[in-house]
Amino acid sequence: MRKIYYIVISLFFTSCSDFLDTENLTQKNSSNFPVSETDLMSVVTSAFSDASNFENNNAEINQRWRENVFFLSEMMSDDRLGGGRVSAIDGRAIMNFQQTDTDMHLDAWKRSYEGIYKTNFLFENIDKVTYSTEENRKKILGQAYFLRALFYFDLARLFGANVPKILTTDVDKSTPQAKPDEIYSLIMSDLVEAIEILPSVKFEKIPISDNGMATKWAAEAYLARVFLFYTGYYNKESINLVDGSELTKSHVQKYLIDCIDNSGHGLIDDFRTLWPYSISNKDYPYAIGLEYAGDENKEVVFALKYSYAGFRSTSNMVVLAYGLSNQTLLPYGKGWMYGTVNPKIWNDWPDNDLRKRASIWNVLDQNEGVVGYKLNNGNTMQETNYYNKKYMPITVKNSKGQIKNYAHVLYGAIDNFNLNNCQDLILMRFSDVLLMAAELECPKAQDYYDRVRGRVGLQPKPVSLDNIKEERRFELAFEGIRYWDLLRWHDAERVINENMKDIPVITLGKETSVTVKFRTETGGFLAIPNSEILLSNGVLKQNPGWDTNDAFYVGE
Repeated sequence: MRKIYYIVISLFFTSCSDFLDTENLTQKNSSNFPVSETDLMSVVTSAFSDASNFENNNAEINQRWRENVFFLSEMMSDDRLGGGRVSAIDGRAIMNFQQTDTDMHLDAWKRSYEGIYKTNFLFENIDKVTYSTEENRKKILGQAYFLRALFYFDLARLFGANVPKILTTDVDKSTPQAKPDEIYSLIMSDLVEAIEILPSVKFEKIPISDNGMATKWAAEAYLARVFLFYTGYYNKESINLVDGSELTKSHVQKYLIDCIDNSGHGLIDDFRTLWPYSISNKDYPYAIGLEYAGDENKEVVFALKYSYAGFRSTSNMVVLAYGLSNQTLLPYGKGWMYGTVNPKIWNDWPDNDLRKRASIWNVLDQNEGVVGYKLNNGNTMQETNYYNKKYMPITVKNSKGQIKNYAHVLYGAIDNFNLNNCQDLILMRFSDVLLMAAELECPKAQDYYDRVRGRVGLQPKPVSLDNIKEERRFELAFEGIRYWDLLRWHDAERVINENMKDIPVITLGKETSVTVKFRTETGGFLAIPNSEILLSNGVLKQNPGWDTNDAFYVGE
């Protein structure tokens, strides 16, 4: 397995207290920066750290991971519950489409605009340095376009595209909110630029030094994801790009076909080996015979990278969030027990689908070979006896037979479960590319759909939107995608209200039930942080549904 070590760089400016706080944001020493392509690449690296929620300031890291888009997406999905311990009410608030305070999602807002600031800096300085090769210039420019699109897409999904469009480093705190069409036009235009600039290097020929960087193929795949969300949620057929041209379904089809046919990406043979629990194949009965495919396998089109350097800022805290409360059981380790799995997805999932047990751990299933699980181990909430397998702290035995975090045993990371969860966060898999191509009715839609099912031994089914919806639910479960699919299909209110009604749970050791109701008035989006509204002197307007008592979660 290859691992990329990202260095978190403070760069040349202070971490702004707020993106609209112009004075702090622009404090930098620009007299001698940038002077080289290395300087600009350090800005790219720092922007990736924003996407990954790396943070130099340890005082912030304990909170910032909770505002990772992946984590928020899962907490709002019908396949998850808030879970956690009694005091950890944030996960349960998000699950109920409520907030604990008016600045609950400030870090998600700040993180995105910090990243946007850095990409705008790159655009402003791209031609101010000398490059060893034109290819290096294009690499930096392509990353900048991809990253700005990624940050704005995060903002648009979380806050409903009612966000300021900032295209320079000279930020005006009174910048008004843009319209969704404007934001999505920018996002898709940036992705088209990234596609044109980034090289057409097949997966197997990408240098190790470029692992973790965006590729042309990632940009093509993301263009499809953005297009599907925009056209679905906003009931559009196409969108005008910033240059006045129109991006249509047929254009997106061509990009996806290019990715499928020419990227070198593909499906790995065994779905189960995508996930690091397969490392424990000698000691975990379920995984006997499996061999982890590693972080840089051909199915991963784009992922956020995490190191095992033994420092909290480089650990995947999202993985830690889903771990077991106060207990370590081979192969699953300690964490904070957020995101317990809704029994509804387990019950809906056909038993003949290999992905069911590959994705969900049923603690009552003795065939798993995991023993010793304890209920209410730490005043826990909303236990269901089901956990996701894809993103969990993973343990293995060391040479002395002791159970340790896999990063400690395999890579020599510090022996601390809080600090060394090095699993990458996969944001785009090739199976998703195939299913999007099928949904967009590419010429080989049936073949693409059948390839995803055939990989796990399932028989072909006619390609249809209903079948694709089901396939996406099971193939991509617990990967931060489900909630946005429900929104863009306009299924969120119906499905969440049906699937989150009278869910049996065990809270503080007692059997009870939980019901969640989708708050239609919000449109499915989060509240804009109130401090941002105040800083703008009222130029920013709050999203619907967040100015009532129903918007606040007070706990059980």
